[in-house]
Amino acid sequence: MSEIGILEISWIQGFTRDNVEFVDNNTVCYACGNHICFLNLETKTRNVFPSPGRSVGALTTDCRSGTFAFSERKLDPSIFVHTFPELELKNELKGNTPLDYTSLTLSDGGPYLGSCSSLPDYSITVWNWEKAELLCTQSHGGQDVIYLEFNPLNCLQLCALGTTTLTLWNIERCGSFHLLKPSAIQLPEIPDSSSEKPTPTSTKDPNCISQILAALSEPKAAPVTPSTVCWTATSQLCVGCAEGYLLLVDPESLSVSVLFDPKAAGAIPELKSFYFQAVALYGNGLIAVGKESVMHCLQSKETQISIRQTWELERPVTTAVVSPNKDKLLLSANTGQIYVLKTAHRSDQIEKILDVHSGNFLSAAMFSDKNICVSLRDSGILQLWSSGGTCIASLPLETEVINVTCCPIAHYAAVGTASGKILFVDLNFEKQLRLVHKVHLYHTAVDHLVFDQEGRFLLCSGLDSHLYVLDGRPSAKFAVLGYVEVPGRILSLSTQCVARGEDVKGLALCGSQEDKKNEGSCLLMFCLPFKGIGGKKHIGYIKRKKLITQILLQSATDVTLLLCLQELCCQRRCHSKRLGGIRSVSFSPDSLKVVTTGIGDGSLLCTKTKAEDADIAHFKSRQIRAQSIRTSFISENPVLINLPVWEEETPVSSKKTEETEFGLDATEEDEHYLPPASATTWLEKKHEEIVKEDNKEHAETKKELRDTMKELREAVHKMMLENESFPIKQFNLDVEEQKRLDAMAEEEAQKVKAEIERDILEKQYQRDVLKRECWDSMLVKPRSINAFHSKLAVQNYPLKDRREKELEDIRRVQNMRTIEKAASKLMAQRKDSSKPEEGHVAESADSEELSALLALANKYLYDQFSMQTVEQRVNQIILIQDLIYSIKMAFNSDFDALFKRKLKEIKIVDDRNKNIRDIMLELDIEEELWEPRLTDMEWPERLLVVEDSEIKAEKYLTPEQKAEEDRLRLEREARLAAHKDDSRERALKDMMDGVLEVKKVDILKVEIFPPEFSLTKPPIQWSEEEKKVYKEYEKNFKELTEEKEKYKRGLEFEMKKLHEIIKESTEKFDESLTKLFEKKVKFMATIYQEELKITYLAQAVRKVEEMNRQEQELKLKLEQLLAQKVKTEKDLMGFKDMVEQFQFAYEDIVAEDKNLDSEFRKEFADLPKYVTDQLYKLFKRRPRVQRMRTQSVDDSNVFRQHCLNTSALDGLSQTLAGMEESDAPENMPKGVTQFVWEKFCAVRKTKVESEQKIKVNGLELAEMQAFLQRRLDEDNAAQEEIKQHFEELRSLRTKRNQHLMNPMILVVLPQGQVETSSVDLTAETAETDYILINRSVVDNLKEKIRRVAEQKITYMEARCEVRKDIIQLEWQHRVLDKKIEDLHEKKRELKMLRLSKDDMECLSKKDPNSHVLEKISKMEKSIDFMKQTHKRAIHRRMKKLKQINKKISMTADSTDGIKKNLPEMETSVAELRHIYEAAATEENEAAERDERYQEIVHRRKLEDLARAKSDELDLLRKEVERLERRNFPSLDQMKYN
Repeated sequence: MSEIGILEISWIQGFTRDNVEFVDNNTVCYACGNHICFLNLETKTRNVFPSPGRSVGALTTDCRSGTFAFSERKLDPSIFVHTFPELELKNELKGNTPLDYTSLTLSDGGPYLGSCSSLPDYSITVWNWEKAELLCTQSHGGQDVIYLEFNPLNCLQLCALGTTTLTLWNIERCGSFHLLKPSAIQLPEIPDSSSEKPTPTSTKDPNCISQILAALSEPKAAPVTPSTVCWTATSQLCVGCAEGYLLLVDPESLSVSVLFDPKAAGAIPELKSFYFQAVALYGNGLIAVGKESVMHCLQSKETQISIRQTWELERPVTTAVVSPNKDKLLLSANTGQIYVLKTAHRSDQIEKILDVHSGNFLSAAMFSDKNICVSLRDSGILQLWSSGGTCIASLPLETEVINVTCCPIAHYAAVGTASGKILFVDLNFEKQLRLVHKVHLYHTAVDHLVFDQEGRFLLCSGLDSHLYVLDGRPSAKFAVLGYVEVPGRILSLSTQCVARGEDVKGLALCGSQEDKKNEGSCLLMFCLPFKGIGGKKHIGYIKRKKLITQILLQSATDVTLLLCLQELCCQRRCHSKRLGGIRSVSFSPDSLKVVTTGIGDGSLLCTKTKAEDADIAHFKSRQIRAQSIRTSFISENPVLINLPVWEEETPVSSKKTEETEFGLDATEEDEHYLPPASATTWLEKKHEEIVKEDNKEHAETKKELRDTMKELREAVHKMMLENESFPIKQFNLDVEEQKRLDAMAEEEAQKVKAEIERDILEKQYQRDVLKRECWDSMLVKPRSINAFHSKLAVQNYPLKDRREKELEDIRRVQNMRTIEKAASKLMAQRKDSSKPEEGHVAESADSEELSALLALANKYLYDQFSMQTVEQRVNQIILIQDLIYSIKMAFNSDFDALFKRKLKEIKIVDDRNKNIRDIMLELDIEEELWEPRLTDMEWPERLLVVEDSEIKAEKYLTPEQKAEEDRLRLEREARLAAHKDDSRERALKDMMDGVLEVKKVDILKVEIFPPEFSLTKPPIQWSEEEKKVYKEYEKNFKELTEEKEKYKRGLEFEMKKLHEIIKESTEKFDESLTKLFEKKVKFMATIYQEELKITYLAQAVRKVEEMNRQEQELKLKLEQLLAQKVKTEKDLMGFKDMVEQFQFAYEDIVAEDKNLDSEFRKEFADLPKYVTDQLYKLFKRRPRVQRMRTQSVDDSNVFRQHCLNTSALDGLSQTLAGMEESDAPENMPKGVTQFVWEKFCAVRKTKVESEQKIKVNGLELAEMQAFLQRRLDEDNAAQEEIKQHFEELRSLRTKRNQHLMNPMILVVLPQGQVETSSVDLTAETAETDYILINRSVVDNLKEKIRRVAEQKITYMEARCEVRKDIIQLEWQHRVLDKKIEDLHEKKRELKMLRLSKDDMECLSKKDPNSHVLEKISKMEKSIDFMKQTHKRAIHRRMKKLKQINKKISMTADSTDGIKKNLPEMETSVAELRHIYEAAATEENEAAERDERYQEIVHRRKLEDLARAKSDELDLLRKEVERLERRNFPSLDQMKYN
C-alpha cells in the first residue's frame, strides 16, 4: 500500500474544557480533542497544534519562558513541554503515573513543572522540565486535588486546591536533592444552621439520657469549601469559597483571615449568596465571578471589602485569566464562549472573541462546491460551518437527534431523531435555516441515513427490521417509495452508483436483534432501479402480519457477501482512541476534504488532502462526477427554496367507526391498533388508508352481515337459555375444537396446579424451617398460665437444649475449678489466719446474693475478689450462664406442676358444671355457665394444628384420596349393615328403653291430675264418694307440691354449693399463681443480677481485648517509626556529608579568592610601588549596581497587582557591564602600558567572578545548612515521638494490669441500709472510691458520732445561755449610752438657748422673788383693764344685735312680698335671658374674653408681687436673726464650735 497524498488540518472546532491559558500577551490556548488551539485575541486567527501523543489531558502555560505543557491520555502517559511560537518539543517527561494526570502547572520563569496524578497513587510530582528530571514526588498527596499553581514570587511554593481542602507544598533543596513538605491550611468552620441547639432540661441527674442526647445532637461546625485561589502581590493566597466567604491565607504562619463574611451584619447584599467560581487580580482589584451572569471587581481598604465595579455578563463564566502584561482579562464559559475585557481601551465593554457551542458532535457532513460543513450536536443544535471553520448559522431543533446527512442535488440536510422522525432542513439561506419537511417512519431512533451518489434515493434504518427508501428530490416532496424487511438490525449502510442514470446498489451489514455487541452476522446487497422511480407502484399485502408493502426493491432477497480491499492513501490521528475514537466520517463532493467527529472529545476536525502531481487524476474523476450532478442541482434547488416552512399538523379528533355506531362487542372489532395521529408512522398511516378504502367499498355488505350476526346471536342466546338443563357437551358442534380447548384448559390447569403446589411446597419448607428453629429446638416450650379471676399471667422460661460444645465447656470449667479449689485448700493450710478472714468476707458478700437465698448458688463460682485474669472472667461467665440455666429450669419445674394443677382444676370445674347443668335442666333454668378454657398462650401446641373448622374453602381431594374415601365409606356401611339385626340390642330397647339401670323418677315432672268428674260436673252435683275422692286429690296435690318445693330448694342449695366450691378452688389456684408470680419476680431479680455480672465481666474482657488491640497498633506504629528513624538517620548522614563536601568546596573557593588578593602584588611586582598601589585601589573598586527604588505601595490594598520588573538585570550582569566601562583605555592610569592594563583587567574580572561565585555558593550553603537543620529538628521530633509511643505503650500495659487487678464488684444493698446516693451507685460516675467494710465498724462509728453530737448539743445550749446574757448586758449598755447622749444634747440646747432682755434683767437681779411679785402686780392691773374693755365690747355687741334683729324683721316682710311676685319675675327674667342670649354677638364674646384675659393678667401680677414680697420678708427675717445673733451672742456656742 502506497501513500498518494498528505492529510493536512484545515480547521478544527470544539470547546469542551473550561481552562483557557495565555501563551503570550495576545494569544490564548485551549484543548480541543486531540489538538491544541491557539487563538490570537487581536487578529482572531487560530492555529492548530496536533498532539504528538494520545489526546490532550491537562494543559498549562508559562508566559515568561514562552512554554506550554500538556499530558496525554493513555496508560503510562507522558508530559510534553513545547515552546511557543516555534512549537518545538523541549522535553518529554516520563514518570511513574499509570493512568492519567489531573492537573499541571509551570513555575513563573523557573524550570519547575508540577503535576498531580489520578488513582491509584494520587501523587504530587515536581519536575525540572529543562533537564527532563524528576526532582521529588509525594504519593497520596493529591487525592482530591483539582488545581495546582506555583507562587509567582517564589517558585519553591506550590498551592494545591482540593474539593474540600487547601494544601501548601514547600519545595526544600539541599544541593541537587529536593523534598516536598506539605502544610495543610485549617479553613475556618461555619456552624450548621439546619440544626438547632436543644434546650437543656432542668435535672440534677448527671446520667440523664436527655442531656446525653442533647450533647450528641448539638450542631457541629463544618469547614468552608474552597472553590478557587489566586496568589497576591505579597505571596499570600486569596481563597474564594462556595459558601460566599473570601479568605486570605498567610503561607508563612499558615494563618487564615476572613476578608468577607456573607453572614455578617454589614455584609454586601450582592455578595451574600455569591458562589466564588473564579478570582483573579486585575487593575488593583479582585475580579470575582460566580454561577450568576455577573462579574464584580472588589477592592480592599483596611480589611473592608467593597464592590468597585460590576459587569453584567451574557452567561455565567467559569474561569478568569489575566494576561502577562496585565492589560487583558480573559473570561471563558464551559458552554463554548470566550470574552475579553481590555483596560488599554479604557472601556467597560466585554468583547466576545469565540462563540462555539459546547457539547459532543454526533455527526457532520459536507455539501456544495463551497465545502460548507453541517454538524449536529447532542444538544439538538444544527450548525453550519464555512470552509475556513467559521460558524455561519445555527438552528436549534428542540428534539433529541441522532445523525445528519446532506443531499448532493440540493442544499438541504436530513436529520434523524430519536423519536423515529426525519427532518429536512433547508440550508440555502445562511442567515435563517428552515425546517421544510418532516416524516415519521419509526417508533424508535433513526440509526442510519444515507444518500446515493446521485442524490436520488435516501435510505434510512432504525432498530426494527425495516429499511425505508425515500425520494431525495424536493420536487417529489421527499416521498416514501417503499421499504424492505431485513433479517435483523442494520449496523452499517452504504450505496454505490457507478455512473449517472444507472441503478443504485446498496449494501447493509445486519446483525441479530438480541445481539448487544453490535457484531454483524450477514451482508445484504440490493439494487434500486433508476427507471423504477416513475413507474407503477405495486402494493402487496401479507395476511399473517397485516402489513402493507410497496414492492419497488427488485433484489431485496438476494444476499451477497462482499469483501473489498482498498489501498491506503494517507492517514492521520484525528481523535483519541481512549475516549472512543471516531464517531463519523464524511467526504466533500470533490473528495479533497474529510470531516470527522470524535466520541467524547467534543471536536469537529476538517482535513484536506494535498496530492502529488502524479496522483491528481484520482481526484479529477471525482470532480468531474461532482460537476455532472450540477444539472440536477439547478432543477431541484429552486424547488427546495420555494418550499414553505413546515408546520405541525394539528391532530383532528377521530370519528367513531362504524363498529362503534352499530354497537359491536369488543370481540368483533379489528385486532389492528390505530395509534394516535401524533405518533402514527408512515406505514401505519398507509394501513389506515387501506382499511378506510376497504370499509368504504364494502360498507353495505358489512352492514348486512352485522344484522345477520345480530339475529343469529339472539337466536343462539335464546336457545341456550331454553336448554340450560341439558349437558353442555350436547351443544359442542365441533368435537375436535372442544377436545383442543379441553386440552388447553387442562394444560393451563396443570400449570396453575404446579404453581400452587410449588407455592405450597415453599410455604411448607418455610413452615418446617421456622418450626425446627423456633419450636422443635426448644427443650422447654414457651407457655404461660393465666389466672381464673384476674388478668395475672405468668410465663415460663423458654429454653433450648444446650449444645455439646456448651456442655463440654461447662465440664471443662468445673473440672478446672475443682482442681483450683483443691489447690487453694492446700495453700490455705500454709497461710496465717489473716488470709482466711478475707476469704470469709468475700464469701459472706457472695452469700448475700439473691441466688443464695433461693438455694441455687453454684459451688464452682469464683469469688468476685479473686478474678484477676481474662481466662478467669471467661470461666466465670460460663459458670454464671450455667447457674442462670439451672435457675430457669428450677422455676420451670414449679411452673409445670402448677400447670398440671390448672388442667386438673379445669377438669374438676367441667365435671361440676355438668352437675350444675343437670340441676338447671331439672329446675328449668336457662343460664350461661362459666367454663374456663386454656388460651393459645397456655396451650401453644394448638397453633401448630389446623382444625377443619378453620378452613373455609372446600377441601380438594386427589383421585387417590377420593378412592380411599369411597372405600372407607363402603366399609362403614357394611359394618352397620352387619350390626343392623342385633336381637340383644333390640330386646334391651324393647324391655328397658335401651338402658340396664332403672332411672330415678323426676319428682318435679310428676303430676296428679284432678278427677274427671271435677271437670264435667259442678261441685253441687258431686256425690259423697266423689267428694271424698276430691278431698283425697287435694291432700295428695298439697303433699306433692310441698315435696316439689322441698326438692327444688335442695337442688338450688346444691347448685349454689357447687358454684361456691368452684369459686373457692379457682381462687386458691389464683393464690398459688400469685405466689408463683412472686417467686418468679425473685428469680428474675436473681437472673438480672447474674446477667448484670455477665455484662460487667464481658465489658471487662472487651476492654482488655481493646487494650491488647491498642497495644498491637502501638507496636506496629512503633516499628514503622523505628524503620522510618533508621531511614531518616541514613538520609541525614548523607545530607551531612553533602553539606560538609559543599562547605569544603566553598572554603576552597574562599581560599582561592584570598589567594587572588594576595597574588595581585606578585603579578605586578615589576611595576613601581605607587603604580602598584594605584592599580590595587582600582582592583578593589567595584562599580555601583543600580538598585530599583521601592515605590510607595498601598499596603491597605490587598488586591494590588504583581510588580515584576522583567527587564531589570541581575547583580552579576550589572557588575560586569560596569567593569567593561571601567576597562576602557581612557581609564588607564599614567605609567601603565597597554599590556599591563589588559593583564590587570583580566585579573580584576577573574576577581569579580570569584566574588560573585562566593556569594552564590554562600547563599546555597546557607540554604543547605537550613535544610540540614530542619532535618535534624525532624529527627529530634521523631525521636520524641518514639519516646512518647514507648511511654504510651508502658502506660497502656500498666492500665491493663490495673484493670485486671481492679475488678468491678456487684454488691446487693438491702433497703434501709444504703449509705450512698440512690441516684449514683457506681464508683466511676461518682469519681471516688468505694471501700467494703464490716457493718459493725459503721455502727460503732455511728454510736461515737451520736455521743459526740450529744456533747456538742450540750455545749451549744450552755453557750447559747451565756450568749443571751451577754446580749442582754450589751443591750443595757447601749441604752445607757443613748441616755448619756440625750443628756449631752439637752445640755447643749440649754447652752444654746437665746435670752431676752427681761430674762437678762431677771437673771441679773439678786432677789428673783421681788421681780416676780412686781411682775404679778403688773399682770393684775392689765387683767382689770382687760375686764373693763370686755364689758364695753359686750355692751356694743348687744346694741348691734338689736339693730340686726330689727333689720331681719324688716327683711322678712319684704321677702314675703317678693315671694308673692317671684313667679312673674322669673317669667320675665327668663324672657329677658332668652332675648339676651339670642341677641348676643361676637363683640360681647370678645369683650368677655378681654375681660377674662385682664383678670388673668391682674392675678398673675398679684402673684408675682406676693412672691416678691415673700422673698423680701425672708430677707428681712434673716436680717433680723443676724442682728439678734450679733446683739445677743452665746459664749458657750462659740466655745463649743
